[in-house]
Amino acid sequence: MEFIKRVIALVFLLLLPALVNANQNHEKKTINIITNNWTSQIVLSQVTGEIFKHMGYPVKYLPSSTSDQWGALSHGLGDVQVEVWEGTMAGMFNRMVKEGQIVNAGPHSATTREEWWYPDYVEEICPGLPDWRALKECSSQFQTEFSAPFGTYFSGPWEKPDAARIRALVLDFKVKILKDGDELWRVLEAADKIKKPVILFNWTPNWVESVYAGKFVEFPDYEPDCETNPSWGLNEAFTHDCGNPKGGWLKKAASNQFADSNSCAFRSLRLINFTNRQIATAAALVDVDEMSYQEAAEAWIKANPQVLKDWVPKDCR
Repeated sequence: MEFIKRVIALVFLLLLPALVNANQNHEKKTINIITNNWTSQIVLSQVTGEIFKHMGYPVKYLPSSTSDQWGALSHGLGDVQVEVWEGTMAGMFNRMVKEGQIVNAGPHSATTREEWWYPDYVEEICPGLPDWRALKECSSQFQTEFSAPFGTYFSGPWEKPDAARIRALVLDFKVKILKDGDELWRVLEAADKIKKPVILFNWTPNWVESVYAGKFVEFPDYEPDCETNPSWGLNEAFTHDCGNPKGGWLKKAASNQFADSNSCAFRSLRLINFTNRQIATAAALVDVDEMSYQEAAEAWIKANPQVLKDWVPKDCR
């Protein structure tokens, strides 16, 4: 009997490392979700994080600029980016997916637009808007100390060819780049209070449309050749004599490591699918209701409990 006990103990000791490794292999790795510097992207990231936590995954958030995020994804330092915009990110996203450096995790139902935007009252001061040609006649109405005697167009720290467009369409404007979306909204709020003419970068889906009445400037319709072929369009000497794409896509990106090693989380990411209204509502919880990003994510999920069923694979619940 003593001999049998010793044999069993020996077998257990021999198998212990394998049992420990097996247990470790079933431990879920931390998912690093990339956050950018605008409200909807951060809230959607937090909602996604809450869904992953519901599935038992540890989650961390990795703040990143839109330019630096591609390196983080391609090297596996970041795992997920949930709000990839066609207007600002299509070039890098498409190239890196094609080269196999990152994974296309699918689109959202939401469609996007990013463009010059103004409050409705500006049309009384600059008749002819939203047609872009009206800006040729009233650019001085938008001047500030920064740009005088030209008009000021307020933009954010995102990759937009506004200076190239101004040159190609011969507009008397200068671009003032602000550090983030919050600064843009402070400019808008201050101008709206005194009905001062203002034109700035805006996008949809976004909370702004639920608070301020306004319109996008209608530039010549976008075509891919506008960005690469100077002979296309109104100005044969320069590119970018057009507006941004209308009805653009909104997609999700993942690192190869994440797609390969987190089956449940990756399949959930592919199921996550926001509409324009859902995104605007989520962003408004922060920018209108003044919740924290975490509070907004929790409140949004509480108001939309079906997502925990619809966006989590059945075998992963």
